[in-house]
Amino acid sequence: MYNIYSPESIISFAKKLKNKTLRDVCGEDIEEHLYGGKGNFVQLLERFYFGYQPNSLSEPDFIEAGMELKTSPLKTLKNGRLVSKERLVLNIINYMEVYKETFDTSSFWKKNSHLLLIFYLHEKDKDVLDYLIKLVDEWKYPEEDLKIIKHDWELIRQKIEDGKAHEISEGDTFYLGACTKGSTALKSLREQPKSNKKAKQRAFSLKQGYVNHIIANIASHKKGDYGRIIKRPKILDDVPSIEDFVVSKFKPFYGKSVEQIEQELGLELNSKSKSYFAQITNAMLGLELGQRIEEFEKADIQVKTVRLNENNMPKEDISFPNFKYEELIETDWEDSDFKNILESKFFFVFYQFDNQVLYLKRVRFWNMSQSDIGEAKKVWNTMKDLVAMGMIIKNVDKNGKRFTHFPKKRDNRISHVRPHARNAADTYRLPVADKLTGVTEYTKHCFWLNARYVRDEIYLK
Repeated sequence: MYNIYSPESIISFAKKLKNKTLRDVCGEDIEEHLYGGKGNFVQLLERFYFGYQPNSLSEPDFIEAGMELKTSPLKTLKNGRLVSKERLVLNIINYMEVYKETFDTSSFWKKNSHLLLIFYLHEKDKDVLDYLIKLVDEWKYPEEDLKIIKHDWELIRQKIEDGKAHEISEGDTFYLGACTKGSTALKSLREQPKSNKKAKQRAFSLKQGYVNHIIANIASHKKGDYGRIIKRPKILDDVPSIEDFVVSKFKPFYGKSVEQIEQELGLELNSKSKSYFAQITNAMLGLELGQRIEEFEKADIQVKTVRLNENNMPKEDISFPNFKYEELIETDWEDSDFKNILESKFFFVFYQFDNQVLYLKRVRFWNMSQSDIGEAKKVWNTMKDLVAMGMIIKNVDKNGKRFTHFPKKRDNRISHVRPHARNAADTYRLPVADKLTGVTEYTKHCFWLNARYVRDEIYLK
């Protein structure tokens, strides 16, 4: 079928899968498959198409060719573009071994330096045998990405060596993450070196934004109007990290008003435009106005502009995307959008008012600690329980204004829930009708980060 020693032969054989299903290419042999669970697509592919038994060895799947097989689901956007449905999970992190390794000789690099990627269209109601395979190709990391991935790997390794594996978060790193891996937190706890505390089992993974970058390359999609902060890979040789390099771009503008910054950069912007602060950020980074920041998109970085009052309190709480009530009760915490957001890396740009003039104060990369994520989880759990019980509306006043049971600022130090909609008629369906009023849909809401938390834990630290 293919030459096991030749990556080219394996890739050529794999590309015959494009626009076909497992049922198409494997025939009757696969009809009576016994594989179940989330990972069964790749297991079926390995056994019935490539002809080897699924395994969990530390070597690449095609060991003689030095190439690892990875499959990943796709979803289709409204504009027809294919994007990743999730991060790409690589190999489990062995805490007791990885801290002894160097990147170039590591089990991670040995297994994942050359990937054979097979992306299939995930459709909820279809049998796994009928998923359509859309993209097939190899992937080797470009030099500019590899420098960042090496730094990410080293940061994870160092935390493990420091006895802080239990504190690892996906927000620690840019392109290479360390995602939780295991059915339940208790079952997935593992021993770690240099600490008596057990840590959640984790796996190296490529972040969803980076997987979308790979997909765009394989599919030859136009990646949109992107601008790069790192113009030349060798720039990273002269700075401790990409974070330090990005922050250095802003420091010359600290203490200057937005008008001064505009003047220095030769800008004439509409200060009332929704994209005003994004345009100033781009200009300070040396990007063209309107460009998307490639490194930030690959790293799934959440960019937040915060305007502070003179007492250092943000003018507003920070909102996240709306959640759907039906999805909320159908999702586990580990797979929730809220958890994924909280584990992201954030980039905060802080401006402050002084006599009604807005000045740039500082920028900061930040990610939430595991203990704070655990505290914010309580808000998510409460919301899930309330929606599942139909406990939406607490009371309605004489003017028809509705008050909910949803968590308020006073209930949690970190987060709360409140409306995030155009108006009261902008709604999502409820999975359980509200017990008080019987309504079956309700105004869109989202999780918010409390302004006081942003001040105390992000700006002032």
